[in-house]
Amino acid sequence: MKAIETKLKGCFILEPQIFEDNRGYFFESYNHRDFCKAIGQEISFVQDNISLSKKGVLRGLHFQKGEHAQAKLVSVLQGKIQDVVVDLRQDSPTFGQHLSIQLSDENKKQVFIPRGFAHGFLTLSESAKVIYKCDNYYKRESEGGIKHDNEHLMIDWQIDSNDMLLSERDKRW
Repeated sequence: MKAIETKLKGCFILEPQIFEDNRGYFFESYNHRDFCKAIGQEISFVQDNISLSKKGVLRGLHFQKGEHAQAKLVSVLQGKIQDVVVDLRQDSPTFGQHLSIQLSDENKKQVFIPRGFAHGFLTLSESAKVIYKCDNYYKRESEGGIKHDNEHLMIDWQIDSNDMLLSERDKRW
């Protein structure tokens, strides 16, 4: 596994080693020892979440506050998404900055998001199945969000906002 630290300290793009032949391919999507060594810290994931979204669905930008904050490892099992993370750590030199990357079943990249970040994604393909590991359990009372079209972030979601499908909750952040 190759780990590339992004401009946002502690946030990594992970690229697996893929073994391909005439039968298809094989790769390790997660190996605890190698993952922790690659990012330089010990992380223990306790929950896996899977979502299936159709084209234009935007989920986010979500985060968990305080003791319920979550680090995440995000992967795409099927399809393609525009994945976005925002640094909410007030003591960070990159506070308020965001990272946007395409994740897909073709490029097999993953993004590790440390605690203290907001996360969201937009489905670019006809549908996308996304899996993300979390290092803390979800707690509704600790949930927060940022509106996807926040004027300070100026995120390029790759499609027109009129073509996006958002939940009522995500429209209200």
